[in-house]
Amino acid sequence: MVFATHAGLQAVVLGDFGVTVFFYLSGFLITTLLRFEFEKNGSINVRHFWLRRALRILPPFYLAVAGATLITLILYPANTMHGSSMAAEVFFYANYWGIYGENREAPGTGVVWSLAVEEHFYLLFPLLYIYMQKWRMSRLGQARLLWSICALILVWRCVLVLLMHASSVRIYLATDTRVDSILFGCALAVWNNPVLDAARLPPNIWKFVLFPGALVVLVLCLAYRGTMFDEIWGFSIEGAALTLVFIAAVRFYDWPLIRVLNSRPLAYLGLLSYSLYLIHDVLLRAA
Repeated sequence: MVFATHAGLQAVVLGDFGVTVFFYLSGFLITTLLRFEFEKNGSINVRHFWLRRALRILPPFYLAVAGATLITLILYPANTMHGSSMAAEVFFYANYWGIYGENREAPGTGVVWSLAVEEHFYLLFPLLYIYMQKWRMSRLGQARLLWSICALILVWRCVLVLLMHASSVRIYLATDTRVDSILFGCALAVWNNPVLDAARLPPNIWKFVLFPGALVVLVLCLAYRGTMFDEIWGFSIEGAALTLVFIAAVRFYDWPLIRVLNSRPLAYLGLLSYSLYLIHDVLLRAA
């Protein structure tokens, strides 16, 4: 969806929603891995977690930024990019730099604002997860805490938009207004996780009520593009609806509609998705 949007199809494809799905998936996967580790070992090794994330994310990221910088120096006019903007990308505060600074990064690397949100999550969330275990919170209690944080972020967006008249860019890019999209995925991972926990409702309820209902809600969210809705309510409603979609997609992977997602071509595309996300806009602009 992001690729199609950057390729000029923004009138029919909403790349913004693709980013929200990306955030939700990250929260679900990372927290599921933390649950696996804690339930196996009785503890979480935060240093190993950070090291695994660094080895997974940083080499292709820095390679893509270096390549984009080289392309910019060769193909684009002088002063197209600025060192301060590139530093913001390299040190993962590009989302806030995009709000408060002069945005002059290498063309095509603007997508890395979302990686800044991810890195802030990777840095802080494992510590919260460890404390939730130390407090001996039930899995439902953990989910309630995460949903409560999501609700507070919704309230914060209301304050920013209605009282402080914050810009759309401030709402869209900032970690403090977007991390709830990740936390909704975390909440699913700790409670009613379709990978680790038993099903609570019969398949037909999911097949004929919850899953199609969630899809309808998402379609309505994407169809209604009001500024106030997008900046305040949209991310929260989409996060709740994606919870139902993810449960159905993972638990009932043999349904015809879901089976397509498990096909070899799409699975292979999934393996490449991070690298494609990093380089696609660089190549589109250079072309």
